[in-house]
Amino acid sequence: MTTEQPDLPSNIPQHVAIIMDGNGRWASARGLPRLAGHRAGTENLRTIIEASVEFGVDYLTIFAFSTENWKRPQKEIQGLMRIFKNMLERELQNLHENGVQLQHLGRLEKIDPQLQEKVLEAIELTKQNQRLVLNVAFNYGGRDEIIQAVKQLIREGHQPEDIDPALFSRYLFTAHSPDPDLIIRTSGEFRCSNFLIWQGAYAEWYFTPTYWPDFGREDYLEAIRTYSERDRRFGEIKADEEDQ
Repeated sequence: MTTEQPDLPSNIPQHVAIIMDGNGRWASARGLPRLAGHRAGTENLRTIIEASVEFGVDYLTIFAFSTENWKRPQKEIQGLMRIFKNMLERELQNLHENGVQLQHLGRLEKIDPQLQEKVLEAIELTKQNQRLVLNVAFNYGGRDEIIQAVKQLIREGHQPEDIDPALFSRYLFTAHSPDPDLIIRTSGEFRCSNFLIWQGAYAEWYFTPTYWPDFGREDYLEAIRTYSERDRRFGEIKADEEDQ
């Protein structure tokens, strides 16, 4: 991975999450099939992972496949599964050697058993790595995550008066990670699309019209610089503003 040190702001987000949107439109603008856009988007991941390490980001969460994406044409779904499988086979050893810990967010049971096995193998291989935690949200939906957490709380016999945000967070897919500080969405869309809807309650959002395959290191750095200029209050106000 690159060792070049950019002129970074002092306030780096610990956890960045990205909705990688615009692959299909990127391909259509070039007269290519949608799967070509998904392949290009997957290739771009390497750049952003390397940049995350370079910039000092500790956690990176990527939205790779949502629970709603099963509604897409079967040919596209099958292609996406092949792309993800090939990416794991091609990149896993390099990620491991560079200290990246892989985690899965979502449910595996609907995914092809061979792909499930590869995901679990990747998690096991990289579980001791600490340079960057890469959360891959695959077959993930924020509402489904909350429902699964509620069901598990009920199964374990928790009483209503015992449940608070800290306890509830331990039952989410992201229990091993802090809440995201910065959520980036590419392609010019302005919605959360069922992504980290509990965890992102106080995240800073950054929207860019750039399609995901074109979202490079400098675009990422600009998002972090913009984040560093914001005043995060978490619902509070400063003492000198109380009478204003």
